[in-house]
Order: sequence, then C-alpha cells, then structure tokens
Amino acid sequence: MVDERGTLLAVKVVPGASRSRIARWGDRLKVCVTAPAEKGKANAAVIELLSEFFGAPVVLRSGAGGPLKTVEVRLSRAEVEERIRNVDGG
Repeated sequence: MVDERGTLLAVKVVPGASRSRIARWGDRLKVCVTAPAEKGKANAAVIELLSEFFGAPVVLRSGAGGPLKTVEVRLSRAEVEERIRNVDGG
C-alpha cells in the first residue's frame, strides 16, 4: 500500500534472534533482530535494520506492542519491490 509519504509494508518481527536478518514470510517480510522485546529495543533495531536495507527512512506506523507491524518506507512502491525482490524465504 502506498500513502502520500511512502510505501506501507507489513512485517513480522522475531526479537532475540541469534542474528539480524530479513526474509520473506508469506505476504510479509520477517525481520529477525538480536535485540530483546523490551522497552522498545526490538522496535528500534527493526527500524535501524530496515532503514539500512532500504537505504531510506523507515517509520513504525502500527504494531509497536506485538510481532505483526506496519512500517512506512519513504520510497515508492516500485523502489521497495525492487529492493525486496531477491529476499529469500525463511
């Protein structure tokens, strides 16, 4: 979904993972981060990892308290799709 600022993207977060990585998970991206799910640490790690991956600002739009989140990537839908095209399942 695209809004006036960027592209909204559904993600599933796995906090406390052995390593940080991004994978496909159905129609979402699965974002594994080593940070624990406490005091916003995992959310901050997700935003940092996705910002690095996309090379653009990323903002958490919903789901701050659970594993299923919506983030806004400040890129066009075409740019987001191009960057996630080669992400493996996992």
